[in-house]
Amino acid sequence: MKLKRMGLMTKILLIVLIVYAITALIGLRSSIEKSRAEAAALQQEVIDKEAQNAELRYYIENSDDDAVKEDIARHHNYVKQGEKVYRTTD
Repeated sequence: MKLKRMGLMTKILLIVLIVYAITALIGLRSSIEKSRAEAAALQQEVIDKEAQNAELRYYIENSDDDAVKEDIARHHNYVKQGEKVYRTTD
């Protein structure tokens, strides 16, 4: 049985398909890297939000405690009666 040799057009087509496949794989790799970076950023955002939720949950659960009330009031720039407020100018 005699094997038929590839024609010039077949070789060109094969080279074009290989170049296309390599280009597509490079594009997919960069897309995967972008998605991984985005996933890491979103994961960090989830961690930050969970920490905020834990802090808020603490304030809600201990809302009867005077120290917690004072901390919340100071966070909102409230002052006790008779306290002096000093502001700096830059």
